[in-house]
Amino acid sequence: MLSLLDLRARIAAGTLTPAGAIDLCRAAIAAREPDLHALVTLDPAPAIPEAGPLAGIAVGVKDIIDSAGLPSQMGSSIYAGWTPRGDAAVVSRLKRLGAVALAKTTTTAFASSDPTETVNPHDPGHTPGGSSAGSAAAVGAGMLPLALGTQTAGSVIRPASYCGCAAVKPSFRLIPTVGVKTYSWALDTVGLFAAGVADVAHALALVTGRPEIEGAEAGSAPRIGLVRQDFAEAPEPAAEAALARARQAAERAGARVTDLALPAELAQAWERHRIIQNYEGRLALAWEYDTQADALPPRVREHLDAGEAFSPAQYDDARRHAHRARRVLKSLFADYDAILTFSAPGPAPATLAFTGDPRFNQLWTLMGVPCVNVPVPGHRLPVGVQVIGRFGDDGRALAVARMIEDALRG
Repeated sequence: MLSLLDLRARIAAGTLTPAGAIDLCRAAIAAREPDLHALVTLDPAPAIPEAGPLAGIAVGVKDIIDSAGLPSQMGSSIYAGWTPRGDAAVVSRLKRLGAVALAKTTTTAFASSDPTETVNPHDPGHTPGGSSAGSAAAVGAGMLPLALGTQTAGSVIRPASYCGCAAVKPSFRLIPTVGVKTYSWALDTVGLFAAGVADVAHALALVTGRPEIEGAEAGSAPRIGLVRQDFAEAPEPAAEAALARARQAAERAGARVTDLALPAELAQAWERHRIIQNYEGRLALAWEYDTQADALPPRVREHLDAGEAFSPAQYDDARRHAHRARRVLKSLFADYDAILTFSAPGPAPATLAFTGDPRFNQLWTLMGVPCVNVPVPGHRLPVGVQVIGRFGDDGRALAVARMIEDALRG
């Protein structure tokens, strides 16, 4: 994979120019993209700034996020060829930092569940995950050093786990969603994919203007709660093995790891995630559902039909459960610095017809807390683990994740 920190170090040292760094990406894209199908559009002649902390860094932009002059097609024929005039807030920020929005990456239709044509960079017979399929695959394949995704259930952490790259779903609304196609305004969160945890920490610190995110420390003996999410059904053996290896690595690095059973309020919130997601999705995609229903792919239609069936009372009840669960989780973090759990049920499923199950992600998205995927080496297909921090403490979550990543590599 292409490390944005390595590229930036080479540019700072004068051994690589920003244009040369973009050319490295173009060469990798030429080699891998014909088989990977991770990109929707490639900018043939982008402006390449010479200065800025992200000068020379090519970014993949998920195709529900606006980038001026490049089509935003939402993974749907309904928006074929539709081109925004302006940038989404996060894209504008990246460009101001010197980055180049080089490509739009594939997304499942409206960031839901119908699969794209993208394949897993480690085995073309396996899904790359979704909905941020192209972003995860492009970074995992070494075509891009940084990519944007979004998560409403598990659409950043799960594909990162399947494609073997690091990723962060930050605290809710830490990155603005202005200029991003909405599915659920209570859940949608912009996230980042990069080669390693240090890369995503650096990018998040710059994008948010918060250097303390990158400068945070895990501490000499961070308190980590190992959570199995038993209410979410059992994972596959490979995910179990990855979690056990990550625990051992954390303990070698000095962490105090203890098993943590989540209180019932969190399980009850987990059960109601789909109510909030689909109820809001039906409202957010009202025009598409009411006027373009025949053009909606089957899983989007199924989810919006489900949202249509939920009453406002059910939605309000689900929101109250989520609010209670957030208070309970906040109290848990009085005794823990981070939570360690599964990123996905196992390696990428051996199919291109299914993007995988977000059951180990949806609670944390609903809670709005920062989540980091840490790749765990030693498997034929990638498997990751998930480090979760308290709301607003993204730096600590990333520091603990980097501590585990370093120990796994050691």
